[in-house]
Amino acid sequence: MGISADALRTGLDAIAAREPGMARALAIAGYPEPRIRATGYATLLRTIVGQQVSVASAAAVWGKLEALLGETMAPEVLLAAEFDALRGCGLSRQKQGYARSLCELVVAGTLDLDNLPGDDEDAIAQLVQIKGIGRWSAEIYLLFAEGRPDIWPAGDLAVQAGLHKILGLEARPSEKEARALAEPWRPHRGAVAIFTWHCYNNAAL
Repeated sequence: MGISADALRTGLDAIAAREPGMARALAIAGYPEPRIRATGYATLLRTIVGQQVSVASAAAVWGKLEALLGETMAPEVLLAAEFDALRGCGLSRQKQGYARSLCELVVAGTLDLDNLPGDDEDAIAQLVQIKGIGRWSAEIYLLFAEGRPDIWPAGDLAVQAGLHKILGLEARPSEKEARALAEPWRPHRGAVAIFTWHCYNNAAL
């Protein structure tokens, strides 16, 4: 689902009206495109597959997994797959452990991705039960897939670097500083996060 283009504009306009640095950056860089992923198990599995490898390598592994497990890659089918078969697709022992953790939680009903808690912190707490899914991955899922408007991945280095540019800070803020800077931007912090990525490599800023 993600945050829609209209919601991004509304959120950023609201912040720019009271934050001169944001208004200046918005005038230079323009509005970002929405970042949208599908909700559900497959998106989290793809996150695990893509960890610490290139986009091309992750796509190759994903293609082999689809050939082995079927396009839906049902969690029950992955759990039944042999270790060597998954390794042949490019899944290391560690990533197999992460994938099986996700599948086991979904199959057991412990993690219901169609009914995550409405409170963002409670939803993050449920997602980080999955081995290999830390706070950042959980926040990205809630922002890009569920489109939660106030998710703020303050530990993301590109978010911090984007804030450095947008606000004209002397140095890149720490996670703690980035969290404090964004407090006045509730409930539109998700839109600001997407804007910081949009600005990160903009040479005009």
